[in-house]
Amino acid sequence: MSGHGTALPMTAHKSGPLRGTASVPGDKSISHRALIFGAMAVGETRITGLLEGQDVLDTARAMQAFGAVVQQQGPGAWTVQGVGVGGFSEPADVIDVGNSGTGARLIMGTMATTPITVTFTGDASLRKRPMGRVTDPLSLFGTQAYGRKGGRLPMTVVGAAHPVPVRYALPVASAQVKSAVLLAGLNAPGQTVVIEREPTRDHSERMLLGFGAELTVEKTAEGNVITLTGQPELRPQSVAVPRDPSSAAFPVCAALIVEGSDIFVPGVSQNLTRNGLYLTLVEMGAEIEFQNPRTEGGEPVADLRVRFSGDMKGIEVPPDRAPSMIDEYPILSVVAACATGRTVMRGVKELRVKESDRIDAMARGLEACGVRVEEDEDTLIVHGLGAGNVPGGATCAVHLDHRIAMSFLVLGMAAKRPVTVDDASPIATSFPIFEGLMTGLGATLKRDL
Repeated sequence: MSGHGTALPMTAHKSGPLRGTASVPGDKSISHRALIFGAMAVGETRITGLLEGQDVLDTARAMQAFGAVVQQQGPGAWTVQGVGVGGFSEPADVIDVGNSGTGARLIMGTMATTPITVTFTGDASLRKRPMGRVTDPLSLFGTQAYGRKGGRLPMTVVGAAHPVPVRYALPVASAQVKSAVLLAGLNAPGQTVVIEREPTRDHSERMLLGFGAELTVEKTAEGNVITLTGQPELRPQSVAVPRDPSSAAFPVCAALIVEGSDIFVPGVSQNLTRNGLYLTLVEMGAEIEFQNPRTEGGEPVADLRVRFSGDMKGIEVPPDRAPSMIDEYPILSVVAACATGRTVMRGVKELRVKESDRIDAMARGLEACGVRVEEDEDTLIVHGLGAGNVPGGATCAVHLDHRIAMSFLVLGMAAKRPVTVDDASPIATSFPIFEGLMTGLGATLKRDL
């Protein structure tokens, strides 16, 4: 499946029990960062378990355009010959980051304090997403950005010739914005400080420390105060990418709502800034065992044993949990539809500026499948019908959003009637083996060619 080609309608039919091992791909967030930090180190970084979805491959091409040597050595095995902090060359052409908001924002931060000029573009979905939340703080370093109305791509970014360190308090909980500012701070003299009131995923901080940067995190009344000392020489590393908890969410949630299912999902990241969905599922009554907890590549991981859970109940999801599960609300809303009672998700307005307006996309699709939904700007409420009671039978618009596509296909595996998505091709951006993995467990997915 290609996130850049012709639309690919796909239908999920009611499934028998899902059984077997679901080996999901490497973590997308960590894969992006491994390539970027490898390009900013001096020497050869070796990466294993890299997610080879379209989003990450677009980041690999971008690093090559900046002068790093990026090579695939085998499935998931890559090497990066870095050029050092501040060593990026000016690309000869436009940088196309495809569908990836993470790639766009992190790469902008990476080049923002190097005196080069770069033009960024992306696919139709990404060109609708606001970049001002990143370019505004980057301007404090001396960076300039010229984009379409509303701060949208295509956008030309002029790196600061004489960057200054900044102190920046995040106005919204966003790991992408935090990471972009920290990456820009690498090539600024002195100390760059980022303050986050709510903790967000901390992969950048972990990886900065691993590559040899001088960084501290202090918990204060303001929140986390992250202080980075600029202009280090980053040391190349061997990075083992753990399996992606956001991708694992789809087979996990499918097993929870498809009667008789029992699956094993090995080596899933259990980073505390990423595990909000799993805490929520357990609170709803999901039967998930977390086995063999361990550390791999500096990240906590565990193996998951997941069984059908027909007695799940709707709950109020704490709003402060949103940063740790922001990408998982679409699939949570599918589980909520198959639980009993109301599931209330507040503090989720960030979903409206993802690859699509995910609140609206899920609400419209669930309603078409016979599920009652309420929404406002910052809230999604799903009135669950109980296991096996979702009517289904609809075609759902995915708006070029991979997580919307996978969520509705999972719903079709448990609904009374098949559920079709109008385009499954965006799934390739984050989970290129989704179709084969799910059919290997026993799901029935059919391409509507």
